[in-house]
Amino acid sequence: MSWLFRGANWPVDWPLYALAVTAMLYLLGGRMSAARSDAARKRRGFAFYAGIVVVALAVSSPIDAYEARLFWVHMMQHILLMMVAPPLLLLGRPWPRLLRPFPQGIRLPIARSVLAGSVLGPARRAAQFIASPLPAFVLFNGTLLMWHLPVLYDLTLRNGSVHDLEHALFFGTGLLFWVHLLPSTRPQLTDGWRVAYGTGALITSWLLAIVLGLAPNPVYSAYASLDQRPGGLSALSDQHLAAGMMWVPGAIPYAVALFFAAFRWLDPAAGRRRRMNLQPRET
Repeated sequence: MSWLFRGANWPVDWPLYALAVTAMLYLLGGRMSAARSDAARKRRGFAFYAGIVVVALAVSSPIDAYEARLFWVHMMQHILLMMVAPPLLLLGRPWPRLLRPFPQGIRLPIARSVLAGSVLGPARRAAQFIASPLPAFVLFNGTLLMWHLPVLYDLTLRNGSVHDLEHALFFGTGLLFWVHLLPSTRPQLTDGWRVAYGTGALITSWLLAIVLGLAPNPVYSAYASLDQRPGGLSALSDQHLAAGMMWVPGAIPYAVALFFAAFRWLDPAAGRRRRMNLQPRET
């Protein structure tokens, strides 16, 4: 367990600085709000800060230090960035809290330009299309499968810039996907469609796990070529553990979201009460 306490495995670099600034903006924005429900604000704050911690663990902890030597650790990193951090951050309802600390003279012109300006009109329409349910679903699951192709996966382990791009796409498409699976004041999907939406993504991740778990040989040459691995694991055992990570821990966020979506679908009155509780109460 000494590896947990090695300073080199806990780097303090730009991702942590960016996360710290984001957490501070969220904190200041919450203090400047006029929320009527302290309990709701505390729940949202807990979810958001938990999401910040999850991202930090994924990119600046022993998880990141060992991902090139243990496939199952690398898979854990992907699960944190795609399936754990995004829903937690979104449950924190970060907008407009992250913008509130900036002076009105800065944020209002930017908001007008982004939301209504003619110059950014094409980019805004493209973003709205990408963020709609079907494109978000395709991008999220397509990104997951694409980056697990052997040629790309091995490339991420050899090239740090490509690896960073992979993580950025995992996290970004995760935000696009999970915004449609979580409770919302203006949902674009009914509860029934939300159940189908999450189930489709869950099946996609399970298919990847099945391929990795049943493969008779190591799929990725970067891991197969290692002389040794922490714990003395063989390449195939490491791959089976990675498949198990995707099969079980990776399914837990989906299962939780699907449970609540199915509950609201089967009990419409509960769904209406939930939407009323989600109505914005901050100014």
